[in-house]
Amino acid sequence: MAVDEASVSFGDDGDNDEGTAARPADRSGQGVINAFGRSMKMLRLRSGMERAEFGQQLGYTASTVASFEQGRRIPSPRTIDRADEVLEAGGLLSVWKEQMERAQFPVFFQGMAALEKKCVELLMYDTHVVNGLLQTEEYMRALLAMRRPTLDQETIDQRVTARLARQAIFDRRPAPLLSFVMDEAVLRHRYGGKEVLRGQLEHLLLIGQQRNVEIQVMPLDCEDNAGVNGPFTVATRKDGKKFVYSEAHATSTLETDPEQTVLAAARYGIIRSQALTPRESLELIEGLLGSL
Repeated sequence: MAVDEASVSFGDDGDNDEGTAARPADRSGQGVINAFGRSMKMLRLRSGMERAEFGQQLGYTASTVASFEQGRRIPSPRTIDRADEVLEAGGLLSVWKEQMERAQFPVFFQGMAALEKKCVELLMYDTHVVNGLLQTEEYMRALLAMRRPTLDQETIDQRVTARLARQAIFDRRPAPLLSFVMDEAVLRHRYGGKEVLRGQLEHLLLIGQQRNVEIQVMPLDCEDNAGVNGPFTVATRKDGKKFVYSEAHATSTLETDPEQTVLAAARYGIIRSQALTPRESLELIEGLLGSL
């Protein structure tokens, strides 16, 4: 995806980070996944190894190996390296890792996923659900299970794996500056049930202790909110270039126009000033947790 255009828009039928079925624009990614699967199968057959034996060495069942080979599931980079080693492929599988990493995301999100890996700062405002970078696995699965049309289990597993991989941003060095502001209502929705919410709130408290992370809550009783137009993310690269990513029901846009990105960053600053402070926000989250 070219992210250096003034405005890049993807999709016609509604999708987001929780998306439903693959859209036509995602076929190139599926082609990569299918090609990798065929390569893995060819190398496995060349080695004379059955799926069950191969899966045992990878730590998966034969049915999971079949899912890899048939392009229905994306293996992790570690699994790809292990498969290359087991099959003595000499790098023929490992060379796919970067392409497979991109392919695990819908085409419209690949640019944003790449920015997350290279950014020095991320400013995120959320109004409906906890930001994907902060979600627990149980919370992710609860959200994906609620999608309509429904998602099959393999698709849910694949998207959970992709979203968890994005959370490696918290382990990056040097650490990027990460600011999250979310509406209080986000923290009150019991998606997946009380225990799922409990785990999610506990996770927020834990992540909120990191020195490069600020979590703020926009309280329900706020009288002013500069974020009424909806959620968005401002990403800043090392070279200082800013990008604004936003999603709506039918489109997703990565904005690079300097005027718009500066205005979005300024709007985020106002939102941050209207929200509770990080200390007050963590106290509110502790209170919500105690009330469950």
